[in-house]
Amino acid sequence: MDIRTRLKEGNRKYRETGDAGRRMDTAQNGQHPYAIVVCCSDSRVIPEEIFQAGVGDLFVIRVAGNVLDNHQLGSIEYAAGHLNCGHILVLGHTGCGAVHAALTGGGEGFISFITEDILAAVGMERDEEKACRLNVRHGVDRLKQAFLEHPEAGTAVVEGAIYDILSGEVRWLDEETDR
Repeated sequence: MDIRTRLKEGNRKYRETGDAGRRMDTAQNGQHPYAIVVCCSDSRVIPEEIFQAGVGDLFVIRVAGNVLDNHQLGSIEYAAGHLNCGHILVLGHTGCGAVHAALTGGGEGFISFITEDILAAVGMERDEEKACRLNVRHGVDRLKQAFLEHPEAGTAVVEGAIYDILSGEVRWLDEETDR
């Protein structure tokens, strides 16, 4: 089966088995997500699956390395300020290729914009797990600072967590005691 056929088949199954009522409700009455999730583009990190969320529940922003530039900040500002979404989660993950590339000198071309941002976040840390947490903390701090400078975005709670791609567990950074 070629890729387009595979995608079409997946969409057909979704239309037949997905929550048609919820799709109709959000199409007619708008979206009202309860959380904004900033996460990596990694295909193993699927917030809707990880948190068992449905159509309209999460406002997901995906970018390799869960880094934040003005485009992501604008999307977050929209969701927080216009959709009244009062909770933001910066979600890193184990086995992050962007963090690995940053720490090992990989990332040429456009990827260098991502790896440079990660290196700025992690400083001299070269342990990938620790670097992943530092990168998430950097994103949380950047969002908190941005909201101080742009109060029109609302008073959203901002926190960070790490998704373990092997176990499926999400560990909130403020709950970690042994890391």
